[in-house]
Amino acid sequence: MCFTQNFWNLVVSGLYDGFLYALIALGYTLVYGVLQLINFAHSEVFMSGGFASYFILHALVGTNQPTGLASVGYVALGVLGGGAGGAAIAFLLERVAYRPLRRRNAPRLAFLISAIGASYFLYNLAGKEFGRNALEIPTLFTNGPVFSVFGATVQTIYVVTAIAALIMLVIVDRVVAMTRLGKGIRAVAQDAETASLMGVPIDRVISQTFIIGGLLGGAAGFLFGLNAGVIFTMGFTPALKAFTAAVLGGIGNIRGAVLGGLLLGIVENLGVACTQASWRDVVAFGILVLVLLIRPTGLLGEQLGRAA
Repeated sequence: MCFTQNFWNLVVSGLYDGFLYALIALGYTLVYGVLQLINFAHSEVFMSGGFASYFILHALVGTNQPTGLASVGYVALGVLGGGAGGAAIAFLLERVAYRPLRRRNAPRLAFLISAIGASYFLYNLAGKEFGRNALEIPTLFTNGPVFSVFGATVQTIYVVTAIAALIMLVIVDRVVAMTRLGKGIRAVAQDAETASLMGVPIDRVISQTFIIGGLLGGAAGFLFGLNAGVIFTMGFTPALKAFTAAVLGGIGNIRGAVLGGLLLGIVENLGVACTQASWRDVVAFGILVLVLLIRPTGLLGEQLGRAA
């Protein structure tokens, strides 16, 4: 096979990409579960998290590279700051772009147009206010080899991203499966009208769902920015690939979004090894087309309301 010699290196780098896709994909999945709509402004939620973490860390760290436990603390602060920035934008999106339409029983096309309009507004606003050149998040650690897996070198950025993503993914899975909020999310996803009759506060649940998705997307923006910097265009391609991951795993299915993200990251990297780097996006979106043609509900189905 064309990737035999570098198989494990490709898998490791694919898992790094996959964890980022999974975090972003959960935002799509959660919102789709409660609204049956795709939040096409989620790419700007991701971008907002990157900028929020940049400004927080730039103010606190500057040009000084922290060491030891301070590095861990600043990474945690970056995750929280990025998540908070993403959550704030997601909350505003729900209040401004979606809630007024829901209260007027607007057609689904109106939601789509509103989301695209909000996306372009945030995209251009960020470009105007923050400039059109990439901004480098302060260096929080030395990105060198940590250990190897079957000869594949695992970099520090891979470990940081994997640990942060795994913690957040497990927490969200448990929140949806075991908490009162999670029960409300699943009830609204399964039957919003009946849930309302049973006393579930629909508006509050939907708003909180947007906030959770924004937290994950914003944190992913920080983790992405650690390696690539932050720029107003940063959200477009990763968010589209995350949408592909959500569809691959089963949009509306939390664990499906995680599985889809990891699989997409690995397959994308293996596919590039058989072609060339310029084919990366072709491979990713080719997978989206194939999934829609062969199994539109994704690998694990699409019902958030049936999550255990």
